[in-house]
Amino acid sequence: MREILGGINSVTEALRGQRKFHKIYVEQERHNPRIEEILVLAQKKSVPIKTSSRKDLERLYPQAPHQGVVAEVEPYVYTELDDIVAKASSEEGSILLVLDGIENPQNLGSIIRTAECAGVKGIILPRHRSVGVTPAVVRASAGATEHTAVVQETNLVNTLKTFKKAGFWVIGADMTGKQEYFHTQMPYPAVLVIGSEGRGIRRLVRENCDLLVRIPMFGQVNSLNASISAALLIYELVRQKKNVEKLADNG
Repeated sequence: MREILGGINSVTEALRGQRKFHKIYVEQERHNPRIEEILVLAQKKSVPIKTSSRKDLERLYPQAPHQGVVAEVEPYVYTELDDIVAKASSEEGSILLVLDGIENPQNLGSIIRTAECAGVKGIILPRHRSVGVTPAVVRASAGATEHTAVVQETNLVNTLKTFKKAGFWVIGADMTGKQEYFHTQMPYPAVLVIGSEGRGIRRLVRENCDLLVRIPMFGQVNSLNASISAALLIYELVRQKKNVEKLADNG
């Protein structure tokens, strides 16, 4: 099965990653330095290039503006859990992310983009009741999916137990948490668990967290978008990690 990627960021980052390409379609008379960069990358990988009309590109990729470039590629290749555990365990202070049921492609793409920028070592998704790494998610992530290790697992509870055995602390973001996240010292290496847009973290997953933290709400709306919650907590983990490293360097 093949997938269609559209948009300059999505195609560029896929070319920089490990994705297998079959063909790239470029709009006729579209002069853009970033598309020229795509053509150079494609030539280095010996990817066939075809010039096409705007209407042809819109037929190939109707779901969003194609920005003058569309690519026919193999589907995203997921990583094995053991590989992520081994890689993250080998690096001190690693951060991993478990997403318990994110169903909105825009949210998942935004979370993956934040995670990649923050240096998160891997993301775990449930195999069911969750969006996977689809072309819409690739687009929403600005291509960050192509540089991010993502795992699909059937049983998140068993997955958390695997991380604990490997020495990770599991931190859940939940409104029932007694501690506000910015007043809590986070342990490392860490697995951060973010729940779905509606129901949050499921009960059994929540019960297998070592620590529950909450984001305080001061307005009339009592919840944040999942991607915003993830961004706040990921960068709080990064901030605390950097502070610890700075103290160690000065100690």
